Amino acid sequence: MKRIVLVLIGLFSFSLMGQSENITTQLFDSYDNYKENSIGKRRIKRADIQPLIDKYSNYKKFKVNKVGTSIGGKDLSLISIGTGETNVFLWSQMHGDEPTATQAIFDILNFFDSSDFKTEKDAILANLTVHFLPMLNPDGAELFQRRNLLGIDINRDALRLQSPESQTLKRVRDSLDADFGFNLHDQSTYYNAERTEKPATISYLAPAYNYEKDINETRGNAMKIIVFMNDILQKYAPGQVGRYNDDFEPRAFGDNIQKWGTSTILIESGGYAEDIEKQEIRKLNYTSILSAIYTIAKKSYEAISIDEYEKIPENDRKLFDLKITGATYNLMGNTFTIDLGINQVEVDYPDHNSFWYSSRVLDQGDLSTYYGYETVDASGYTIKQAKAYPTTLNTFEEVKALNFKDILKQGYGYVPMSTIPLKQVNSPFPVHLIGKKYTVPELNLMPGINPTFFLEKDGKIEYAIINGFLVNLKESIINVPNGMIFR
Repeated sequence: MKRIVLVLIGLFSFSLMGQSENITTQLFDSYDNYKENSIGKRRIKRADIQPLIDKYSNYKKFKVNKVGTSIGGKDLSLISIGTGETNVFLWSQMHGDEPTATQAIFDILNFFDSSDFKTEKDAILANLTVHFLPMLNPDGAELFQRRNLLGIDINRDALRLQSPESQTLKRVRDSLDADFGFNLHDQSTYYNAERTEKPATISYLAPAYNYEKDINETRGNAMKIIVFMNDILQKYAPGQVGRYNDDFEPRAFGDNIQKWGTSTILIESGGYAEDIEKQEIRKLNYTSILSAIYTIAKKSYEAISIDEYEKIPENDRKLFDLKITGATYNLMGNTFTIDLGINQVEVDYPDHNSFWYSSRVLDQGDLSTYYGYETVDASGYTIKQAKAYPTTLNTFEEVKALNFKDILKQGYGYVPMSTIPLKQVNSPFPVHLIGKKYTVPELNLMPGINPTFFLEKDGKIEYAIINGFLVNLKESIINVPNGMIFR
């Protein structure tokens, strides 16, 4: 009899997991119906989401309340939906330059506002009340910076509660006495899943609530939800999930919210190939978070084993934007074999609405344990100095008229100009612009320099690296978003 009961329980659990898998597929496939297209770039600001918040404040099914104010005077709003006894609390962008989940929250709100998925939504909203606090750090978002105007990391302010944003988060969590919490962040795109070349597109953590890293029911439930979400993501981003180190951080909100009795799931949105604005990762957030909310409503997570949590690969940080391996480098009359790790570093324009690139060599030497979003085997190629074009040009129109592929093939990476407008902060061309008195320094490869050089084989230049971007000169496309200006 006992065996029959266990089999029935197993079949029931399998049935619920099957239901969750089914809704996940439907959510992923229908995502474009719910995507909030008005916020399609990463550098979103409070003014961008205010009309969306206002919209939901006019709908009866949603409750919208101002719950606080940032140091800079910007409103902090809580958007709630549902009538269930179980409270699920999601907050995003406590770091101002981490907006991916904020965008996904408004996609999720569009889902709840639609007439689709009626059966699933009825189950969610009858069993749960779901609360969203998007953009906890609107002042940081305005400047696209991690910290708030006090200059502190809100996620290290759970004890002192120095900033009003921290006070708001604590007060809302306590007033809801939330059963589940989703702490939504972005992480560096240079994290990879441990010992693989795959980026950690999404990373998870069920934060520890003490130094001993004990697992009670609260933390165990968070682990079960993470196992569930990882299974979902393996379908759409196989091998691209990481797990954060769970050392206890007594100042962090995630660790403390876990300690205060809310099953807390940290989600970090990392990198995905050719997804600069993280819109594919946004879709993965939408799909996995909504699926997790559904499994909480159905309680199907309860049957999941937490043993699977530790099997998720740990986060590592061994990715470069461009990795060049085995290149020949001549220095002081000697020949060396060298690997280069290059990152394409974003620099914000003054309005913090968009950016340009000022790339850097991050590391060099033996990089055999590192990986690249793009990797070039440069065995048999020699690194060559980039030269200055022999003619000084007067206008941008003259520069634009150059055949860039031809001049790159000749080894020219710099173009001198008689006058460069002071307001111009970078070169809009796949070459660097230099002042007429500027002398191109001798190439001395070191971490920190701007990576601009050529790869030559059998006396022929086949690749250009301009501002850290690779140009295959055997192909017609030159994909260099911008060069530098050296006056």
